[in-house]
Amino acid sequence: MSQLQKLAGHTVIYGASSILGRMLNYLLVPYYTKVFDTAEYGIVTEFYAYAAFFNVIYTYGLETAYFRYASINRNNEASIYSTATSSIFITSIGLSVCLSLFATPIVTLLQYPGKEYYVYWLSAIFALDAIVAIPFAKLRIENKAKLFAIARLVNIMVNIGLNLFFISFCSSVFKGDYLPTLKPWIEKIYNPGFGVEYVFLSNLIANALFLILLWRPLSQLRLRIKWHLLKPMLRYGYPILFTGLAYATNEMLSRGALKYWLTPNVYSGFTNMEVLGIFGAVYKLSIFMTLGIQAFRYAAEPFFFSQAGNKQSPQLFSKVMHWFIVFGCFIFLAISLNLDILKYLLRNPDYRMGIDVVPMLLMANLFYGIYYNLSVWYKLTDKTYYGTWITIVGAITTITLNYLVIPVYGFHGSAFVTLISFALMTVISYLAGKRHYPIPYKTLSGLGYITVTSIIAYLLLTIQIENFVLSKTLHFIVIISFALVVLRLEKDNLPAKTT
Repeated sequence: MSQLQKLAGHTVIYGASSILGRMLNYLLVPYYTKVFDTAEYGIVTEFYAYAAFFNVIYTYGLETAYFRYASINRNNEASIYSTATSSIFITSIGLSVCLSLFATPIVTLLQYPGKEYYVYWLSAIFALDAIVAIPFAKLRIENKAKLFAIARLVNIMVNIGLNLFFISFCSSVFKGDYLPTLKPWIEKIYNPGFGVEYVFLSNLIANALFLILLWRPLSQLRLRIKWHLLKPMLRYGYPILFTGLAYATNEMLSRGALKYWLTPNVYSGFTNMEVLGIFGAVYKLSIFMTLGIQAFRYAAEPFFFSQAGNKQSPQLFSKVMHWFIVFGCFIFLAISLNLDILKYLLRNPDYRMGIDVVPMLLMANLFYGIYYNLSVWYKLTDKTYYGTWITIVGAITTITLNYLVIPVYGFHGSAFVTLISFALMTVISYLAGKRHYPIPYKTLSGLGYITVTSIIAYLLLTIQIENFVLSKTLHFIVIISFALVVLRLEKDNLPAKTT
């Protein structure tokens, strides 16, 4: 089997589990938009935006550093694994304790007085996510994609089940709607004053199960730190920490900023928290592009490092990029032309007012995926500080432009800023990579696919066809035609089987 086929195979496994898991998890979006009003969902959106920053801080680049050093020193992988995991375990406990100690000033600053338990639960979630990061990475580097997938799927299904149990089942029993014999038991575990709190609590319980699901890699852990192994990993990882923070800024700043920077006249009749909830819900509709990127990332990171010594790796990386763009453009087109159906996943019509920003978010995520592909050059040359500077440029762009556009254009401006920021980072990384680690990317071909699909989507979404059946038929024909044209153009580039 060729290396490209091997990568594709692992991506399919990660992708199948991610898509199935996320689709199951995505069922919570229509559920949340039915049971929570827009302002309540805004609380979930805000806190999970902050979670993106803390997830980066808690792992501080050691996940990627582990891939790098475990790949080039397989004989010492066990010590590298224990050192990296032990370091994250110790720092995660310390960070979560600090957050808990300052819970009161934190919730006061965020305008949630008396909700200290938000901080307690979320800090525990951050710690659990971080502690299992290296064990999950170990599964990926050992090509144990199936175990990886099973653990993720169980986590998601438990999370969904707990949400339904607390928010719907317990609530109905407590109110006496049915099963009155269970009410005394439900009263012991259910708080009728909680609403979105059960979103966080369900997440916490589901994440705690990782400690059981990952018992095999965790049982191989020896809680010890070898400083001669940790120091080079920290040197390699700290730029990735800043890169991650900058990326989180690009991805999440707009959600938190809407609460403070949005002026009342932009969305008449909606409070800032309601607008934040609407944006958070429609952002979820870009999940299909995110899923593809996440599945690819899970498979690609160990793949890139394993191919570092291969003389043909530049040509291989070029093919990987090319097919990534092809599939990404297909996803972009297919989702953009079916938003009139997907919008019904948002059960409350108030949430649908932001549906028109989804194509911009899809394209922004595609550029992020391209940027991730390009990042191979600074990771393999141990010049991760370039990634830091590139994402800092993106973060500054995001902060500056959001400050200017949110008061005028709201989350519509934020979506466009996200696209601009990721596109800018992609261009900078591409130009820098040409100097330090030349890869013969099919640049014109990739730009052609992006441009053509963008134009098609814009034209078809601009032209309003009243007849729904006629509109869907036209969109279906366009999507299938695009796929057939791609197969015709790329038939000579399909990866051939090798033994």
